[in-house]
Order: sequence, then structure tokens, then C-alpha cells
Amino acid sequence: MLIADFHIHSKYSRATSPNMNVESIAKYAKIKGISLVGTGDFTHPLWLDELKRKLKPLGNGLFDYDGVFFMLTNEVNNFFRKGGKLKQIHNILFAPSFEVVEQVNEQLAKKGDLKSDGRPSLDMTAAELVEILMGISKDCAVVPAHVWTPWRSIFGSTSGFDSVEECFEEQSRHIFALETGLSSDPKMNWMLSSLDKYTLISNSDSHSPQKIGREANVFSFEEPSYAEIMEAIKKKDRNKFKMTVEFFPQEGKYHYDGHRACNVRLSPEESIKNKNICPVCKRKLTIGVMHRVMDLADRKYCYTPQDVIPFVHAIPLDELIASVHGKQVNSVAVQREYSSILSSLGTEFHILLEATYEELKRGMPEDIAESIMRVREGKVEIAPGYDGVYGEIRPLHIKGGQSSLSKFF
Repeated sequence: MLIADFHIHSKYSRATSPNMNVESIAKYAKIKGISLVGTGDFTHPLWLDELKRKLKPLGNGLFDYDGVFFMLTNEVNNFFRKGGKLKQIHNILFAPSFEVVEQVNEQLAKKGDLKSDGRPSLDMTAAELVEILMGISKDCAVVPAHVWTPWRSIFGSTSGFDSVEECFEEQSRHIFALETGLSSDPKMNWMLSSLDKYTLISNSDSHSPQKIGREANVFSFEEPSYAEIMEAIKKKDRNKFKMTVEFFPQEGKYHYDGHRACNVRLSPEESIKNKNICPVCKRKLTIGVMHRVMDLADRKYCYTPQDVIPFVHAIPLDELIASVHGKQVNSVAVQREYSSILSSLGTEFHILLEATYEELKRGMPEDIAESIMRVREGKVEIAPGYDGVYGEIRPLHIKGGQSSLSKFF
């Protein structure tokens, strides 16, 4: 089993931990049970230099550091005008080698200041971006990032498009995957028949080592390589691409509509009744992901297309511990118990997805073990996130469900 998180950021991205260096990324990947991480930020010259010095090329498009695979990735912000409106779209770039990255950076440097931010802003259309990468290497890939986030995403409520084709135009033929983002899950994306042809991937978009793997992709390969991974994604090969691991989308900070300044959280139905206006201050609400999905949907929420990649929901272990004890995630008590459980039972993904109930009880307090089982069963209560405020989620105090990861293999 190979668990991959393709979308993270380095210490050279804005609002990112200074600990996002190669050593810490590899360390926390091991703690989580992540086999492969994207490098993020390969357009930044200082980060690229660090990657070249520290990563060992494996000759197959992947790299190694201390037993963790790395893949060359980068998120960029495309800003451009279309139809008289300013568009800002985040896209994830994949490249098979440092040689290709050098060529990509040479071209992108003509469109933006690559030194200013690990996630650079580029004055070019999304279609132009794809054309440039495909002209350099057909092995490159562009995947729209967190596709439903209100700002800076392809379908976002503030400046997005209604379809992949509208955004990427003639280059849309090169788009084969979409990143769901924390505020949506595959089931929400399945509400749009127009998205059936795209493979859905899920990543952490982590800005700190502790958040690596909060969403991830699970593969099965005898010998992983860049080409094999890309091919499995492109073809939706369920023999190799086993599933994605998802946030409960309600926990994402843009799931519901709302107005943070007024502490107003509204469902799409409530927002429509209020004409998308905050009932407190009478200003326009931030329209969340669920509302935007419903606006574009042509199916019911319960619909499942054929040949999709399965998924499971998970809550990070430290968040579960904090919920059980009524403490903050970063408190000394929670982090001490988190470390103790990992020492007893292994990686976080093994604990959250694979370990049996009896195994869990041997390595942790019973109330935490029961909480993990309830999350596997989807038995949780949630206050959805809105307007930049993360949702609150906790297991229900009942038993029963999704037994373990083994059913996917």
C-alpha cells in the first residue's frame, strides 16, 4: 500500500510554517504513514536548490529522502481576465524530473515573480499554463486545486467557472483529474455528471508538518514510478488507485454559507431564503461549497456513478483525542497522548483506518478507540465550517460500521 499526499507547501510559501523543510516533511510523513509526498513549490529557486541537494533521484520520476518518496509538484495562482471579470484559479503542477522543472520555471518566470512566493501568481490564463507545460513535456500534468473553494478555484462562487471547458478552453483535453479540497468530498462532486470523466484526488494542502496527510490518496503498486502513478490516476485504475481518504467536508472552512464577522452560519436553503444576504448586517454572504455544488448539480446527493474511485472519511487522530478530552489539539496533554498511541500502535493511518477494535483498545484508552470506530462508521455530529471558519466535528456516543481499510484490498 502506498499512501500519497501530492499537494503541500514549503517554508517559502506565505503563511506556512518555517518547519516545512525536507527533513520535517519526511519525518511527519512517516508518523502519518504517508509513503509519498509532493514537494510543493518547485518554482521557488531557494526551495528548488534545497530539493536538488537533499533528494536522491530514483531514475523513475520519483525521489527519496530517508525512506520517503517525493514527487515534484507545485501550486500556482493563475490570474487573468475573461468576460470582463478577474479570474484567479489555483492549479497543481506535476513534473517528472528536475530537468523538466528547470524548463517550466524558465517559462513561468516570464509571467510572474517566482522568488516572491512558493505559490507564485502568474499573469496568464489557465489554458496558457497547460499549453506551456505540455509543450515542455507530455509527462507533465495540471490538476485544478481545491476546485470548489469560494476564492481562487475553478468552480469557486466568487470568481470561478461553470465547467472545466470554460476555464481551460481547447487545453481542457489535457485535464484528467480534479482535487476535491477539504470542503467537498467525492459524493458532492458526483452530483455533476460533467465531472464523471475526471478522476478525483485528495490532498492536504498542508502549510505545516502536522497537517500532512489530512487528506490523501491510497495506491497499490509493486514498483511505484511517476509514470505508473500518473497512469493510474488518468485511467481511474481501481486495481492500482484504491481510494481517497477525505475530511468530512463539513469540517472544511467553506462548506456552508455565512458571514464570519457576524457569526452567521447558514445552509444553502437558509441562504436562499435570505437572498444570500447576512440577516445581521445585511451584507452579502460568502457562498460556500455545498451551495455552489447545488447550483451546478444535475443529480441528487446520493448518486454514485460507475467506475469511481472509492473513498473513506477520517478525522485526524489528535483532533479525535482533543474531542474526547475536551481540550485543544495543540495542548500538552493531547500531544503527549498522541505520541504515546503512535508509539504503541504505529502510524496514524494504520490506527485510523486499519487497526481492529481489539488492537486499538490495547494501545489507547477505550473511549478513544470507540471514537475511532464511530468515525469509521460515519457516526459523527458536525457544526459545518463557513466563511473561513473550520467546522467542528466529534464522534457520536453510539456503536457500530466501516470495519477497516482491508476491504479495499
